[in-house]
Amino acid sequence: MEKQNLNTSTTALKALRVLEAVAYASTSVSTSDVADSVDMDKAAVYRMLITLVNAGYVLRDENSKRYRLGYKVVSLSRNLLAENKISRLVRHTIEEISTETGETVHYSVLDGNETVLVQKVKGNQLIAVDFQIGDRARMHCTAIGKVMLAYQDDRFIESIIDAGLQKFASKTFTHPDELKKELRRVRSEGYAIDDHELSDDMRCVAAPIFEGSGSVRSGISISGPDSRFDMTKLLELKIPMMKSAKKLSEQIGGSPWSQ
Repeated sequence: MEKQNLNTSTTALKALRVLEAVAYASTSVSTSDVADSVDMDKAAVYRMLITLVNAGYVLRDENSKRYRLGYKVVSLSRNLLAENKISRLVRHTIEEISTETGETVHYSVLDGNETVLVQKVKGNQLIAVDFQIGDRARMHCTAIGKVMLAYQDDRFIESIIDAGLQKFASKTFTHPDELKKELRRVRSEGYAIDDHELSDDMRCVAAPIFEGSGSVRSGISISGPDSRFDMTKLLELKIPMMKSAKKLSEQIGGSPWSQ
């Protein structure tokens, strides 16, 4: 049995799971919906929902008795997403890449054992893959995930493997040795490609952003339908992406790979 951390509040963690269940739902949800989602007792979920309503983080429709996310959560992220020097540099960089390539460009950061999309600039292509701000991605089956994972320490990589390498598409890396070999390639070449690893209808390419300590906690990526994104296209796109990622890394004091 896993030992309970005495410094952890089980009740608080359960309440956060309830809040996440409401946040991730595409429509308003009932108490039963949330209870099923988090696998908790309905009465306990109801108490937590009412607490979150009273705190302003969840809204309750008194007629339907259904719940949706409140705008107070936006206030929590104000400082995190606030405009600053680095975010302006990121914005300028992905705008330049989008202008040069005509593609939608994404900037994602490492958050726990996933990546989260925090900035994007839309391209002018009519047929594109449209991810949204806040979308989260697994690390073993996406270009942006692999390009960050490749520069983490062995302990972190093993934790991703231990969590399970779920298969999402025909070429998802599901064997630890194959994933480690791919990460060595990514680290050697300085970019990552998703070739039908998350979806059989999509391909992606990503480049890392280095920070002052030499660490990688963010990256730039471009995704597109495989009807337009063959391997030749990906290799073309990685050239301006790596050039811009290197420049951005240097601007924020990082030490990018040598080319």
